[in-house]
Amino acid sequence: MEDLLLALLSGLAELALEAIFEIALESIFALVARSAQNAAEGWKTVGPVIASAGYFFVGAVLGAASLVVHPHPLFHPSRFHGVSLLVSPVITGLVMSQVGSLLRRRGKQSVRIESFGYGFVFALGWAIIRFIFTS
Repeated sequence: MEDLLLALLSGLAELALEAIFEIALESIFALVARSAQNAAEGWKTVGPVIASAGYFFVGAVLGAASLVVHPHPLFHPSRFHGVSLLVSPVITGLVMSQVGSLLRRRGKQSVRIESFGYGFVFALGWAIIRFIFTS
């Protein structure tokens, strides 16, 4: 019974830490995107499919870069190996949508990554790369 509880707690801790890393990186990326958006206000905006592919690609590249810093899994694989591929991006997407919502309520303009869909896609790219190369 203790082993099951330890496995559940380990899995939850893995999901939480992975989501925290992704949220922190996405917040930095959102600041850069907001700065670039302000600098290029006259440019034509990119469609949602291309933007999604771009966010996925950037997430994958940054996930690969994170492997250089920390090439091992954050936690040893548990019985629920691979659940972070879905749960962590969902948590990250929810947090990013709340950030965007908070900014809009305060009268500020949000960028695309501060929505659930784009935040999810970015975190999914990160999570897939980390899963493939640390498993």
